[in-house]
Amino acid sequence: MKKNTLLFSAICILFAGCNNQEPLSSVIERGLNRSTEQALLMAKELENQEGKFPKTIGKDGNLETSDYGWWCSGFFPGELWYLYEYTQNPELKKYAQLYTDRVEPAKNLTNTHDLGFMLFCSFGNGYRITQNPHYKEVMITGAHSLATRYNPTVCAIRSWDFNKDKWQYPVIIDNMMNLEFFSWIAKETGDKQFSEMADSHAMKTKEHHFRPDFSSYHVVSYDTISGEPHIKQTHQGFADESAWARGQAWALYGYTVMARETGNIKYLELARHIADFIMNHPNLPEDKIPYWDFDDPKIPNVPRDASAAAIMASALIELSQLDTTPLGKEWLALAEQQIRSLSTPEYLAEAGSNRYFSIMHCTGHLPGNSEVDVPLSYADYYYVEALLRLKKLIKE
Repeated sequence: MKKNTLLFSAICILFAGCNNQEPLSSVIERGLNRSTEQALLMAKELENQEGKFPKTIGKDGNLETSDYGWWCSGFFPGELWYLYEYTQNPELKKYAQLYTDRVEPAKNLTNTHDLGFMLFCSFGNGYRITQNPHYKEVMITGAHSLATRYNPTVCAIRSWDFNKDKWQYPVIIDNMMNLEFFSWIAKETGDKQFSEMADSHAMKTKEHHFRPDFSSYHVVSYDTISGEPHIKQTHQGFADESAWARGQAWALYGYTVMARETGNIKYLELARHIADFIMNHPNLPEDKIPYWDFDDPKIPNVPRDASAAAIMASALIELSQLDTTPLGKEWLALAEQQIRSLSTPEYLAEAGSNRYFSIMHCTGHLPGNSEVDVPLSYADYYYVEALLRLKKLIKE
């Protein structure tokens, strides 16, 4: 694999020279340095606002924040840990610890399925870098809290508790992002129930969430007695049968992780199919930053979702290293295109602007007229993660 990576790097450098492209190493450094500048400014902005995390920019142009209970609370501390890992700047470490500590009360939440995002991005990265035993204890507690949402009849983790008149047991594609957390807990503690729940959830989702073209539904609700689906639809996409862009990103990332964690070829094959759907979709723009939904009939006059591109890029980089077929190079090439686009002034904010977020032009929930064409904390997180993954590949 190392030889293949070196060959790819050499090809990239040659290609860049022939096409007057900026060297990929320069793109990566610019993205990481800008992200570092912005994250430090953001950290200082909220340092004295107890318990607060950056969320987005509101319709009034002001910074919107959340507390630990919002599903995105783990992304900013996780980004800080990544940037500390890159820079070894002690100030970044100080802020990473500060904002990670703010997330800790989430470990006891049982009314949300997002503890993987909240705890593994923050405490998980913190533990990986510092080996602080308290961080591990927090995650173990949080994993047990999340496990209360697993139903052995449905064989999946429940996502939401609202709209009970419509959904008996809703599971959203985003929920695939909890499974790395469960897999890690199983390895660290030796408690196989967590890896079994992760595998069960992934298999159930594989069976019922995907259409013949390998696009994903957003929401599948299951009958709690039979464990079979009774409704398939969307909540944040254009229509029930449309391909909501960030949903496809969550699916790609989730099944790439499960391929890595389990070695199950079925998960790798599904990740390939999802990547192929994204890469070859006729509505994927030339710059590879997707519209908010691949099937919005008003394309191209609709918002982009740079957050989906960042998630896709990070997943594609990892998939390229798991997939030993010729397709692996295609996944890496697409990720590089996305990172190059995200690192241009069209998407990467100038230092000190964008209320200190790095990435612009994201879409949270367009049908709800919420977070449309704004920065989002998870776009910054996955952008930095993708940059670091690319940087590692070039160095190997």
